[in-house]
Order: sequence, then C-alpha cells, then structure tokens
Amino acid sequence: MWLENVAHLTYCTNIHPGENWKTTFDSLKAYVPRIKQSVSENNAFGLGLRLSNIASLELDQGDNLSVFKEWLQANDLYVFTMNGFPYGNFHNERVKDNVHAPDWTTTARLEYTQRMFRQLETLLPDGIDGGISTSPISYKHWHKTEDDKHEAMEKGARQLLEVAMQLYDIEQTSGKYLHLDIEPEPDGLLENSDEVLLFFEKYLIPQGLPLFAGYGVDLEKAEETIKRYLTVCYDVCHFSLAFEEPEHTFSKFKENGIKMGKVQVSAALKILGNQENMEDIWTALAQFNEPTYLHQVTTLKNGAVLTYPDLPEVLQEKKSFKELRAHFHVPIFLEQFGKLYSTQDHILKVIAYLKKNRVSNHLEIETYTWEVLPSDLKLELSASIIREINWFKNKLA
Repeated sequence: MWLENVAHLTYCTNIHPGENWKTTFDSLKAYVPRIKQSVSENNAFGLGLRLSNIASLELDQGDNLSVFKEWLQANDLYVFTMNGFPYGNFHNERVKDNVHAPDWTTTARLEYTQRMFRQLETLLPDGIDGGISTSPISYKHWHKTEDDKHEAMEKGARQLLEVAMQLYDIEQTSGKYLHLDIEPEPDGLLENSDEVLLFFEKYLIPQGLPLFAGYGVDLEKAEETIKRYLTVCYDVCHFSLAFEEPEHTFSKFKENGIKMGKVQVSAALKILGNQENMEDIWTALAQFNEPTYLHQVTTLKNGAVLTYPDLPEVLQEKKSFKELRAHFHVPIFLEQFGKLYSTQDHILKVIAYLKKNRVSNHLEIETYTWEVLPSDLKLELSASIIREINWFKNKLA
C-alpha cells in the first residue's frame, strides 16, 4: 500500500512456503486477500514477492506470468519489490549459511537475478520504481584468505554490474526504473556501511566506469548511473547487529551518493548481560536455538563488533557480556520476550528519521521466522502479519 508522502509498505512473502511456483501462488491466494482486506481495504496493496529459483523458472512457463498478473489486477494488488536473497527452499529444511548459495561469484546467481528482473518489469505498474534485494556478495567464512575475499569481491562486482547494465537497458526501452538492492548482514562479505562504501569505491566504481562509458554513458555521469541501479537494502535488524545508529548510517550513505533501494523493517533479539539471573537468561536464549536459519550473534568488544557465526557457539561458551544481539527476526511489535528484549528501538529510530527524510520508496516488513519461534510467540499467520503492518502504520502516523 502507498503511505502518503512516505513510501510503499508491504510484508515479505518469504514468510510463506515457496519451493515452486504452485506452492508460492497457492500461499499468496490463501493469505494475501485476507491481509489486504484488513490493512488496505479501499486501496491497492503492494507485495514484497519472494521467488525461489525454481518458482521463478516455473513462472516463466506457459501463461503463468500473465495469469499471475491478471490475478494481481483482479484483487487490487501489485508487485513493487522482490526478495532475491534466498535462492533455494527457505522453509522446513536446514538453510543456515546456504542462504548465500549460490553466491555472486556464480553464473547461477546472475541468471536468477536477471530473470527475476525481467519478470518484475512485466509485473511492475507504470509510474513507480521496482527493486530486488540480494545477498551481500557471499558468506565470509567460505573465503579463508584475504586474496580469496578479494577475488570474490572482484567477481561479484563484475556480475552486479552486468545486472546494472540490464537495468539501464530496461529503463532506456520501457521507461521503468528498477534497482538491485544489496543487503549487508553479519558474516556476509558486506556487513556494515563502511564495507559497503569500500565495495563501491574499490570494486564497483573502478570496474563500472569503463563499462558504462563503453555503453555510451558520459564518463562524468557513469558513477551516478552505477549508483542509480545498484543500491542498498537497509535491513534494520542487520544494521542493529552492526551496532550502527540509523541516522548515522543514512547520513553516511547520502553523503556518498548511495541510494536506499529498500528498507526492510525487522527486529533482532537483544540480550542484556551482567545480571544476577544469568542462568535464566541463557535458558531463555536457548529457546531460540533452532536448526533452520543462521542466527549470528554480535557484541561490542573494545569498541569493535565481535561476531559469533551462530547461537550454539554463544550458548556453549556462556561468556560474560554487557549486551548481545542475535540475528533472529522477532515480531516487530514486541519490545520484550520474557527475560530477553528486541532491537525494536532501532525500528523506532528509523521511523523517526522517515518522518523527516525520504529515504526510500520501499518499506518491507520482514519477520520470516514465525514457524520457528518459541510456541508462546506464535499466532495464526495472517493475524501476525496484520498485527505487524498495523503496528508499523500506527507508529509512522
């Protein structure tokens, strides 16, 4: 839905099963009309569509794409943003670090993303921009040396620039503006704002300038063109795990000409340490130790961010700490979970900033962990999604 003078607001459909197109479409038909009726009864409702690679391949078959577009129109729905981070199945099996696979060093990741942009071009209504969020190049622990990381960044930048040239062509021919939104997260090759800026400065711009100049773009405008099509997905949970204050991050990106293609509204777990009842706190945290997703944990040590790859390492060591933050997308409308807390305060800071600054046209609530939450936090799925959307709308208003 369009929030007047703010942005399009939706939720990410990666919350629903989507290993193939039939499963994806069945889930959308089962949930989305109910949700729209509740949160946007009299206005069109936009979708944050998540497609696995298989679902995207099958969407291209026969008349699936045209049938889907007709269904959207018949139900007063539209697609303006897509989640292209998880390539494979995202439910009911171990995902963990495979969420990054295949990474941006591979042809498979490139072809998947380019195909989805062709599909988004077809689905996107006229007059609005469209975006797809994607992985932060690769998973850091797959690259053991600095030379390995450098090579991955070089290859990743080259392939991202191929997408940027595709998006340039699309805008030249159809007039539709699409952007690829790179999503930093803990233990990705891009984790924080400084690493994003370095990636643009050291990899994207040096490789991209001659490419776009050879494409007929004025050399003086080539850097601006690269930054038009390659943007950042600001996931509130992820940047809270980097211990970055929203106003500082948004200002830094703006000063360097980096656009926010999408803001993903999400909350991490916050664990306050050095308390008398620490054993109870460790027990509460252990409830969130589940086998499907990566739950990186961060803390500040001597002013720097220290990252644990997953919850089990932290639970095993039980070291003393002042504050831990865990990558577990918890419901955004809750500030406290028994003896644990959330980084909801970061969402409230983002909302305060959005009230004064136009950061992005795309806002997407992304709590994808409902099926693996502790049982006392689970509600019926539609009710949970509706509650999150209404909570955010009310806070923004």
